[in-house]
Amino acid sequence: MPHGPNAQRNLLRNAASGCRPAAGGFSLVERRACAFLAALVFFLFTISAAAKVEIPAPRLDATSYVLYEQDSGRVLAESNADERVEPASITKVMTVYVAGHALREGIISLDEEVVVSEKAWKMEGSRMFIEVGTRVTVDELLEGIIVQSGNDASVALAEHISGTEEVFAGLMTEQAQRLGMKNTSFANATGLPDPNTYTTARDLALLAAALVRDFPELYARFASKEYTYNEIRQPNRNRLLYRDDSVDGIKTGHTEAAGYCLLSSAKRDGMRLIAAVMGADSDTARTEASQALLNYGFRFFETREIYRAEAVLAEPRVWGGAAETLPVGPAQAVALTIPRGRYDDLSAEATLAEPLRAPVGKGQRVGSMAIRLEGETLAEIELVALRDVAEGSLFSRLYDELMLLLE
Repeated sequence: MPHGPNAQRNLLRNAASGCRPAAGGFSLVERRACAFLAALVFFLFTISAAAKVEIPAPRLDATSYVLYEQDSGRVLAESNADERVEPASITKVMTVYVAGHALREGIISLDEEVVVSEKAWKMEGSRMFIEVGTRVTVDELLEGIIVQSGNDASVALAEHISGTEEVFAGLMTEQAQRLGMKNTSFANATGLPDPNTYTTARDLALLAAALVRDFPELYARFASKEYTYNEIRQPNRNRLLYRDDSVDGIKTGHTEAAGYCLLSSAKRDGMRLIAAVMGADSDTARTEASQALLNYGFRFFETREIYRAEAVLAEPRVWGGAAETLPVGPAQAVALTIPRGRYDDLSAEATLAEPLRAPVGKGQRVGSMAIRLEGETLAEIELVALRDVAEGSLFSRLYDELMLLLE
């Protein structure tokens, strides 16, 4: 069956062309049938036209926000996304991310015990209620940080990994730079106010995406709705977990200066969206704003795999090689987030190195491909050689050089 708006128009026109009177004109039933078909054609054309209209993102009452798609990295909505703001307790997402690296590298383990320092025990704000001098496992501290947003747990784990919270904060900032968080700095592991702790909505979306990608087992903990330690049960403050089954994270934050903040993530039909809302006026406002962003993204966009990894997209001529042609394509799968219903409107244009001379090694960059929608470039992907092509014989090389001179 034909696909795309043009094919649909042709099908509709063919259907409408059946409404021609036979000898003697239309009967009443035929006239009604044709009137109905004409109305249906008009309705379907209206839907097709509406599908191409860009739907504006919702306007939110917050200092800044961003809506980000995990696989394609496309920003679907934003406002002041690069404005520096205080992250408050969302800082703890980076605390967990750094702990993930320590676990992976064998520096710490989940079952080892941490002795609670007096500094950790005295931390103000949200707490896990660990006691000075007691032993708490890394596993328990992670739950206390993720679910209960414990400042005491954050300091205890930071000191256990790096000796002091200050050294740990340096690691946090280093990781931020590595992840491309260009406007982020951390002075502590908790998010308590400090002039050297700041970030942006865009940077927090990058951090959430990195946590999902690099440490899915840790990210899964952010979906927990409550945690009990020392017979004290505390609920997760992320209210989206209780109202939207597709939401599985991630972290709230609040101080007087930062306002009410929420970094959230949800997955529906294979597409994961991340929303960062900063500086809302209340818990309800940050929850409603985050829900509005997620609903907007899922309603009006879809993520499609455009090309599989190592899909052959072209087979250009190789000069002076043991083979005449070379299969080229993307090294990794290519996913794009596009407005719903616009997949058939995508176009692609490849630009290849000319002339392409042997030897060529597998994985070597040989060109690029631009994927566009109505003239807008959505992605520029690198094309690489999908196999090796060695130099040909002396005779074939000389022959190809002659052919190049004659071209």
